[in-house]
Amino acid sequence: MAEKYENNVNSDIEMVEDLNVPGAPEFAETRELRKGLKQRHIQMIALAGTIGTGLFLGSGRALVAAGPAGVFMGYTIMGILVCGVVLSIGEISALVPLAGGILQPAAIFVDPALSFAMGWNAVYQVCVAVPAELVAAAVVMQYWITLNNAIWITVFGFLILISNVLLVRIYGEVEFTFACLKVLLVVGMNLMGLIIACGGGPDHRSVGFKYWNDPGPFVQYLGVAGSLGRFMGFWTVFSNAAYAFAAIESIAIAASETYAPQRNIPKAAKRVFVRVVMFYVVTVFMMTLLVPSNDPMLLNTSGTAAQSPFVIAATRAGIKVVPHIINAIVMTSAWSSGNSTVLIGSRMLYGLARKGQAPNFFKQVNRWGVPYLTVLFICAFISLGYLTLNKTAAMVFTWLQDLVASAQLITWMIICITYLRFYYSLKKQGISRKELPWAAPFQPYAAWMSLTGFAMIFLTSGYTTFIHNNWSTETFISAYLDLVIVMTLYLGYKLYHKTKIVSLEESPVARFIEIAKNNPDPLEKPKTRISKFNILWG
Repeated sequence: MAEKYENNVNSDIEMVEDLNVPGAPEFAETRELRKGLKQRHIQMIALAGTIGTGLFLGSGRALVAAGPAGVFMGYTIMGILVCGVVLSIGEISALVPLAGGILQPAAIFVDPALSFAMGWNAVYQVCVAVPAELVAAAVVMQYWITLNNAIWITVFGFLILISNVLLVRIYGEVEFTFACLKVLLVVGMNLMGLIIACGGGPDHRSVGFKYWNDPGPFVQYLGVAGSLGRFMGFWTVFSNAAYAFAAIESIAIAASETYAPQRNIPKAAKRVFVRVVMFYVVTVFMMTLLVPSNDPMLLNTSGTAAQSPFVIAATRAGIKVVPHIINAIVMTSAWSSGNSTVLIGSRMLYGLARKGQAPNFFKQVNRWGVPYLTVLFICAFISLGYLTLNKTAAMVFTWLQDLVASAQLITWMIICITYLRFYYSLKKQGISRKELPWAAPFQPYAAWMSLTGFAMIFLTSGYTTFIHNNWSTETFISAYLDLVIVMTLYLGYKLYHKTKIVSLEESPVARFIEIAKNNPDPLEKPKTRISKFNILWG
């Protein structure tokens, strides 16, 4: 069945290339990239993209800035906004399953210049994010032993390189395993948090909402008194939350390597809301019950051996073994997040090369169907992690986190813009969304809501630098540098190649719907025995 399915896809691809449909030649990548990711892989990769050091470490920084109520509200609102992004990219990728997620649909439905700018912006984001995760791993390792950070960065970087150069199926198994560990960790931490809060810890001290009252639900950010200071602290959470949710759109990055994308990508997208609630909202809420916002051990820019808030909670409750278990899985989480980030960046760069927007040699794949040169290019930037040799690991982690957050906000905005052009192209051409492999709910309202929210957050992300006597060059650059990069790339490409925005009437949505109908996914195998109870990837 699978062989027949791929043969049908390839024959239809050849027909599309002969017709020279805009954007269609990139479908040829399915003959080069192996379809090694099965349903359980893509589902758990979606989990791996939403659980990482942003939750385990970055949430501590947010708690210091905003207090328990502020951090809980911030992560909840950001979770709602990113759900709109996932619904948007899931609908498009089920119809147009190409490597690079929204990269190629941005060229097909909006403007090739936008695709170019977004693609290289995503590559830049990944090049910063990978060393950020390895620095986070170095932060965690400091809990046990104090060694030169270069040792940990080199070891973890080498493992990431080996994992991504091997078969994508092996990559899927690696991510599947670590994603399962993350899920178990989150469930375990929440259970531990509930027990400690109710007085079931070794000290038998009931915490309840004590820390919401003392030191209070909000923090007077930067010493500004009154409601303004509390609001400023709350608003600062969004940058931390953006980093925490970074790569949540990864369900579509490896779409061309996903088996039965019309079925499996929508499944992953539809479950994101539940995952956001289970793995972020509940977890952050538990954290606010266990650790006061003024705890000196929380991760902040002055720390030298920072720890997870949950490690602090277990330590405060007198639990001796659990902190080591938590830190061990957080360490694997940092490596896993870096691993998945390399996959995202390498496929983005591969997609750019296929479109002639990156050096041609990046199109080369090895005998296992992996674009190994793009992997090597991304991994070369792991060396940025060696900045920790002159600065504390926690300070470098914070700086890299802010750069990634800004780039991520722009990526999410471009995804929303691309979806809205796609949506209104269907409407303009009189094509019902019922013709799509999957029509996401709440559209186009979800896309509009997310686009508006992310634009407001991005434009105000560096607001602290405009407060009197509070100028910070580092904060200003990390907040707005990416806007300059994206606009320069977009305008430069547009002027040089004289590209035009694709009109709603000329958008090739009808042709892609025809391709999807001619190449339906193979029938899904019925669930048997214990698999009937699988709620994570079944």
